[in-house]
Order: sequence, then structure tokens, then C-alpha cells
Amino acid sequence: MSENIIGYVKADGEIVDTQSVGDSCEGCREIAYDNSPEALEIIRHSTAHLMAQAIRELYPDAQFFVGPVVDEGFYYDFRTSEKIGEEDLKKIEKKMKELVKKKIPIEKYEISKEEAAQKFKNDDLKQAVLKNIPSETVSIYRQGEFEDLCRGPHVPNTRYLHNFKLTRIAGAYLGGDENAEMLTRIYGVAFADKESLKNYLQMMEEAKKRDHRKLGTELDLFMFDEEAGAGLPFWLPKGARLRSKLEQILWRSHRRRGYEPVRGPEILKAEMWRTSGHYACYGENMYLTEIDGQEYGLKPMNCIGHILMFKHSTKSYRDLPLKYFEYGVVHRHEKSGVLHGLLRVREFTQDDAHIFCTPEQIKPVVLEVVEFVDAVMKKFGFEYTMEISTKPEKAIGDDAVWEIATNALKEALDENGLAYGIDEGGGAFYGPKIDVKITDAIGRKWQCGTVQVDFNLPERFDVEYVAEDNTRQRPVMIHRAILGSFERFIAILTEHYAGEFPFFIAPTQVIFVPIAAEHTAYARELAAELTEREIDSEIYDRNDSLNKRIRLAEKQKVPYVVIVGDEEVKQRSVAIRDRRKKEQYNLSADDFMLQLSQQLQEGKI
Repeated sequence: MSENIIGYVKADGEIVDTQSVGDSCEGCREIAYDNSPEALEIIRHSTAHLMAQAIRELYPDAQFFVGPVVDEGFYYDFRTSEKIGEEDLKKIEKKMKELVKKKIPIEKYEISKEEAAQKFKNDDLKQAVLKNIPSETVSIYRQGEFEDLCRGPHVPNTRYLHNFKLTRIAGAYLGGDENAEMLTRIYGVAFADKESLKNYLQMMEEAKKRDHRKLGTELDLFMFDEEAGAGLPFWLPKGARLRSKLEQILWRSHRRRGYEPVRGPEILKAEMWRTSGHYACYGENMYLTEIDGQEYGLKPMNCIGHILMFKHSTKSYRDLPLKYFEYGVVHRHEKSGVLHGLLRVREFTQDDAHIFCTPEQIKPVVLEVVEFVDAVMKKFGFEYTMEISTKPEKAIGDDAVWEIATNALKEALDENGLAYGIDEGGGAFYGPKIDVKITDAIGRKWQCGTVQVDFNLPERFDVEYVAEDNTRQRPVMIHRAILGSFERFIAILTEHYAGEFPFFIAPTQVIFVPIAAEHTAYARELAAELTEREIDSEIYDRNDSLNKRIRLAEKQKVPYVVIVGDEEVKQRSVAIRDRRKKEQYNLSADDFMLQLSQQLQEGKI
């Protein structure tokens, strides 16, 4: 076996290590020590165990729960009597490097679940892990004096684990249960080479500067108030302007594409959610209440309202495809630990639409939605990929119906040469979907839009249309969102642009800075004219020095800072500081207005 091989991919896609299969694996694909996804899974899993070994040596009473690989690296949950803080991460890293230099073999052995329970009888965290293992045989990985329950895979020796960084420390509820004990969680990243680690850490530093929570505060876009409730955003005037511009651009785009605006209530009787399957499959994420002795649920999705509106009057085949869209406010019971600025909240607004069509119309409808997605992503400078997500474990409907719906999505993309990946088991509970994953300016990937084909909800709500032969037929329901939610998309946009939004959605597009008090009236006149043109501006005429007001204006990252003084008033002109072009120039007021009005049209999708 080559020293460079650290594992194998079996025919069924399972990743296994050399400890599990020996020097060769018949019919397997080799995993080389590099930065491929399979190799990184092994490297990062092993680095999590390396970290745990270092923690055990530094804090001998440490007990460990789980240490999985996650998208951005790895983590381990554990407890120890000594309080560990951010300042201790370097000490743990130092110990990890010592263990790497010792070139400790990583060995695997198997015992019965009963033997494991006896072996770890004094460790309640290990007992909790054992309860979640269905098989009667468990595997244990050992490196030096440290060993832990683990299914693997791992590198064969600690000497492979040179390039890592512990990134942060946090609290985590045992098993994700808010009523359970709070454990310590340490996150880290690992790569096969030093350069990849360096590039990643540089990206993370850039990400900190672009953090939408930081920029949201600096630019006065939004706020949260813990007294009012976690995960509930408040949009401040500037943020509300930004959001409104995005909503208006999308509104006009929908109308041009034949969508009809609708609006449904935010609360419905629980019986509706039982019929749809949300109550059984999504109930733990819903907010439920009682009114007049009947149970109601705040909507976590908009689909039921659109179904009921479709059923409100008889529909003919001539009406299809029928496209309803709504900026629907939804509520979802997210756990406190996963809330994260605007990216994960409990109340948000989806740019939601539901298209009712015939089975024959699925392909053209899906492709039209994909074209819409493409236009929006190109407008904001995002590259993107698509992924088809298939039937999850918790689902409604027959397998045959799921297969028809999944194949419809595949065929629509295949016939038009559109590339996509497969996410097995990642579909919504009522149907398969296309997920749109965008890449931002610093290379991070984000899940945004989605297109879902649904045969199940029309069946459950007995939705029909009159076909050409006067028979009653069942339509197909296509759920779709382009942005996903305004909250999440604005968070991503803020970080993508580092707060320097394109002119057509910038919350403040122009800041006027009068040189002296006597120039303020002219600035107000220009600002009023911009308002008539639906362009937002502010006037910085507070009692500060001119240089300070200019600095404050530029910190707001607006497209244009405009200085007005005697010469500008006399000539009816403006002195412009153009942040996007990094230029300063003068224009007549009329030419400036014309330039801005033309730029506003760039927002058309």
C-alpha cells in the first residue's frame, strides 16, 4: 500500500480507512492524502481525535461526547471540571503538535456493545453515545493512551495531521437538547497542506471583516433585542430601505414573468397542518396555540394558503400554469444554539411562489424558474451550482410518485445540458427539489433558492382542474423560492459586497456634505429631487468639521459622497466622490440626476 493512501471509497460510496480493510480494498477507489472531500473527511475526523487526546492529557478528568466532521471542519463536545476559554486554544494546539511529532499509530478494534457499556461504565457521556448506536458491535479507535467509540474513518498515524487550527470555543447542549447539560465545544479546521490552511485562515479573516452582524450594526441596517425575543430581527430605516428595494425589484420581475400576487394569513387551524403533513413531519418546528378551544399553528411555510386560494374557484386547463407569489412571513421554532444574525432566525419572509401546472408542463416550468434564478444570481454577481435532493426518511407519499417527481427534475436539467449534483435524502417531506447553492466573493457557498415538485399536497387537499375533455384532473404543484428568504439573502449580500451594495439597492445612495451652513438649502433641494426619482439620500450638516463629516459619510459605504459649496451653488453643479470608481469629478446637477436615474435601471431583472 502506498504511504500516500489513507482510505478507500467503496462501490456504495462508503468511506473506509486502512485500519478497516487492510492494505487493499477490492472494487474500491483509493483515497490519496490530499484535499479531496473524501480525504478531508478522514483528515478532519482524525484531527478531532487528536484534539481530544491533547485535551485529555491537559485536563485528565475530561469526558467526551461526539466529535464529528462538519462542513467547515470538525468539533468535539466534552466536559471537564476546569473552565476552558479562547485563551486556552493555543495551549491545546501546542499539545496536539507534540502528539503529531510522536507519530502515534491510530488503531481500531471492535467489541460488543455490552462490553463497551462495561468498559465505559463510569462515563455517562459514553453511555449516551452507546444508546444511539443501533448495532450490537461497536468500534473503538486508540492512539496512545487515548481511545474513543467511533465508526471512523481515520488516518493510520498522527504524523499525517500537521495542518490544523482551532478556531473557536462555544457551549453546546448535550445531544442538542435545550433541557440537557451544557457541554464545551471546540471547533477546528484541518487540511492536507500548509498552503490550503493558510488560504482558508485568510478567507476567515476576510469573512470577519464582512460579517453581516458587524456591518449591520455599523451601517444601521437591523438590530436584535433579547428582551423582545431571540431570532426576531428589527429592520432599522436604512435596512428597511435596502430590503424594500430588493422586494420591489423582485416584485416587478415576478409580474413580468406572469406571476400573480397573493397573500394568505399567518395562522391557520391545526387541522390544515395535519392534512398537509406538516404537523407530523414538521410539528416540532411550529408554534402552536389555542383559540376558542381549537388548536392553531403559525405557518412555517406558505403552501397551504396558496392551495386554498387555488381551490377558491374552478380552474380550467387554460388557466395553467397558474403562478401565485407572496412575500410570506413565516415562523419556525429554531433552537437558540443555531440562531445566527439574519442567517438563521425564527421569523423571516420568503420570496415564495407556487405554480400549479399539468404533468406535461413540469419541464418548461422548471426551466423557466431556473432561468429566473440565473438572471437574479448574475445580477448580483454570484456563481452558483444546482443539486437535486431526493426523498428523505421522514416523508409523505408513495415511492412511485417520488420517483416520477424526481425524474421530472432530472430530465428537465438533463435535456438542457444543465449540470447538477445529487443530495440523497435531502428533499422536502412532500417532494424532491432542486437546491441552488451560490458562491460569494470570497469563495463561500450558501444555500439559497429551491424548486420543488409536489404531487402529494394536491392529492391531500383534493386539488383539481377541469381538463380539455371536461374530466377533473389533479395538477402538479411546484414550490419555488429564488432568494430563499429576504433575511438570509440580505445577510449574504452584505457579506458578499462587504457592505458596499450596488447603487440600485444601496440603502443610502448619496450623502450630501454642505461645506457651510449656507450651502444646506441647495443640498436639500437636490435631495428632494432625488426623492422624486426614488433615490435615497442623506445630508450631513451636523456641527462637525468638514473633514470629519466627509470621513463619516465615507464610512457608510455609500456609492456617492457629494460636496457642495459656493462654486456648486453658483454653477448648480456637484463635486462627486465616486466610491465605486474611486474617482472624484464634477458634474452639473442635471447630468448627475440623469446619471443616477440611468444607474437605477441597472436593477432590472
